[in-house]
Amino acid sequence: MTVLDTRALNRATLARQLLLDRAEVPVLDAVAHLGGLQAQEPQEPFVGLWSRLHAFDPAVLSDLLTGRRVVRTHLMRRTVHLLTAEDVLAWRARHDAMLRQRVLGTYRRELDGVDLDELAAAGRAVMADEEPRSMTELARALAERWPTPGPRALGEMLIAALVPVAQLPPRGLWRRKSGVRNVLLSSWLGREIDPPAQEGTDPVGAALVRRYLTAFGPAAVADLRAWCGLAGLPAAVAAMRGELIAFRDERGRELLDLPDAPRPDPDTPAPVRFLPAFDNAILGYHDRGRIIDDVHRGLSVTGARVVLVDGRVAATWQVEADTVIVTPLRRLSRADRTAVTEQGRELALFLSDNDSNRVRVAASAL
Repeated sequence: MTVLDTRALNRATLARQLLLDRAEVPVLDAVAHLGGLQAQEPQEPFVGLWSRLHAFDPAVLSDLLTGRRVVRTHLMRRTVHLLTAEDVLAWRARHDAMLRQRVLGTYRRELDGVDLDELAAAGRAVMADEEPRSMTELARALAERWPTPGPRALGEMLIAALVPVAQLPPRGLWRRKSGVRNVLLSSWLGREIDPPAQEGTDPVGAALVRRYLTAFGPAAVADLRAWCGLAGLPAAVAAMRGELIAFRDERGRELLDLPDAPRPDPDTPAPVRFLPAFDNAILGYHDRGRIIDDVHRGLSVTGARVVLVDGRVAATWQVEADTVIVTPLRRLSRADRTAVTEQGRELALFLSDNDSNRVRVAASAL
């Protein structure tokens, strides 16, 4: 079985994630290709798409949100994602059990004895009037009936798991700050989510496998699970093995892939790219060694924004007073510093609406 080394996996990941060359595809198609964008921090997806798309216009993504073509909702890993309307309607029911279990993992004691099906029905009944509500407002509406759990546990279970909802604009629009207001997903998108598959079948699981490998492969089953949070996809993988090819990584793990997916030459040059907080190019794997060193792995879960140099995390970045400040994690060559500075200027212009191109690259780490 062919062994793919770390550099080969890195270049494949960059190609699939639209980070090797900026793509000339519509924003909606990019969101669909990537299987959604992690969007816990509302403004971060704009940087993620700016780094991936040629001439990205943030107003287009805002229009997709207000036009109900793209939706903010809890899904993969119980975190907020931007997804196309078609994907969230097709995928939501397949994630129901996982979402419940993830909330129970935090609030099992508080929710002990609560009939979750009964709670779900009550939550949908309250939300049926299509009035936008915060998580706290929904929890308070049901607190008299379920006083014991407390509003936080009740609200998290309702909004993140039991009641499929969309977070309404202006939350998540370019340069807009707004609290979270929720409405039923079916009300916002004009139709019910797709029902669960018949027992013994898993068409959504198979679709998720294909979509994941398209945007993240080659990858192990553990990587797939880390991306979506679902535990039951090995059965879907087994059912479609005839469609897939297999490799090994340098640790001996089996990696699965689609036969015709891009796997660039490992020596393909990789441009500097600035990634937002919690970007799925990093979080979408259990083994993140293809893109970030183990010593820096913690950055991927603390919300640090990172810079890729030669395809790997080499620095962090932040913005202060319209200045992009880059802090290297390792020594950068003169050519690397120049490339980081040039790309940082472009990012500063994007974030400031062309008012500032200021960038400061700190001294390289020893």
